Amino acid sequence: MSKNNKKYVHLQNFFRMILSIETATPTCSVALHQEGKLIASYELHTEKSHNEELTLLIQEICKQSKCPLTELSAVAVSKGPGSYTGLRIGVATAKGLCYALQKPLIAIGSLEAMVEQVVDFFPTSTLFCPMIDARRMEVYCLLMSSKKEILLPTSAIVVEKNTFEQHLSSHQIVFFGNGAEKCKKVISHPNAIFLENFYPLAKSMGKLAWEKFQRKEFENLFYFEPYYLKEFVTKTSK
Repeated sequence: MSKNNKKYVHLQNFFRMILSIETATPTCSVALHQEGKLIASYELHTEKSHNEELTLLIQEICKQSKCPLTELSAVAVSKGPGSYTGLRIGVATAKGLCYALQKPLIAIGSLEAMVEQVVDFFPTSTLFCPMIDARRMEVYCLLMSSKKEILLPTSAIVVEKNTFEQHLSSHQIVFFGNGAEKCKKVISHPNAIFLENFYPLAKSMGKLAWEKFQRKEFENLFYFEPYYLKEFVTKTSK
């Protein structure tokens, strides 16, 4: 390694580099942040690619950023709710890195990170309802204000026509995520806004991860598990 590269790595470590991993949905993504500011990110929109591609994305982002894994200050992972398989792979990878590197693990709520992606594009009076598909007409969702106040906590619900009627009567609500499309057919209120082609991405986790890092809100590597919200049900092949 050249002297210039050694100096660059030293500066990265001084400014606290955090690797973020997002695998709660079919999109697989990683990002590198320096004290909450995005340095680089990679994403892959391919079904069932997490198991094969996640470690390759991590290697690539470290290579392109000239930041070896040993220089990371922490690893952040999307904790759920979301895809059982995706969350399991993401958390297992993050925990493995933390064990090997002796770095702290930071867990970020998948739905809260989704709000970070869109909150700055709407008026402060807007409410946000990120949705992750939970099959059939059920979704994982929460309802949050632009000030990060939780109005409806994270839950798995079956969306009906009047599910959000109370809040829609006085606020615009932005619905987004891969669970919002099927709700668009049910919710027709004029205050309902639906975002298309939205994908949860690791680059939206940086600010939240940095805030938790400063507060030293780290997970116990021995006991931490993804927030599945619902029990995983296997299907018996016929």
